[in-house]
Amino acid sequence: MQIKANFHFHTKDDRSDKDHKIKGDINYDLFDGILAAKNCGIKALAVTCHNFVVTEKKYYEYAQKLGILLIPGIEKTIEKKHVVLLNVDKKAEEINTFKELEEYKKLNPTILVLAPHPFFHLGYSLGNKLLQNIKLFDAIEYSWFHLKKFNLNKKAEKIAKKYNLPIIATSDTHNLNLLPKSYCILNIEDLSWESVKKAILNKNFENISPPQPFFSWDTWNWLPTIKKLQKIFNKKGSK
Repeated sequence: MQIKANFHFHTKDDRSDKDHKIKGDINYDLFDGILAAKNCGIKALAVTCHNFVVTEKKYYEYAQKLGILLIPGIEKTIEKKHVVLLNVDKKAEEINTFKELEEYKKLNPTILVLAPHPFFHLGYSLGNKLLQNIKLFDAIEYSWFHLKKFNLNKKAEKIAKKYNLPIIATSDTHNLNLLPKSYCILNIEDLSWESVKKAILNKNFENISPPQPFFSWDTWNWLPTIKKLQKIFNKKGSK
């Protein structure tokens, strides 16, 4: 069967989001997020708060009632870089180095390691850390934030092709209106994590992530990011 899925989703359960200065605070909880996913037709949703794994049964029971597979995840800061881990337990909060990630993955072979927005030139983007630790990654993210003539996912696509890794669209949701704008359609055998992971690794999915219109609230909300990138590119050009 085919399902919509999104594997990068934040809520105000995220205890460190106030430190994420570009995107600001989140004003919805996970109950709101699950309901929004239901309304968007999403059947598999990973909750990936910064450095915090959401494990409360109430959320998973609510998602199950709505026919949604809620996947415990985390966007973990590892050596000052963001890494998304899916199907994890609370011990994932203790990972601080790529060596520790390697050990955690050995002990927990059912997890999936995703490289979020790896080449966006932001402080927490992986950059060269992705290539240095490529053997630890199972997939690469295709970020929602791209315009027709401005797309920082292109390098990620090249790396994914070079290393034969799936590249998968997510919304990196910090605002619920982003949820339906960038996602994937998975071909799965049943609504389980095992089937979802298998579909990702086998590239048995389709990405839905159209370019964002320049004159939209979401794009303008990301103008600080664009300005920062412009400064970086200008510096590189002047060398």
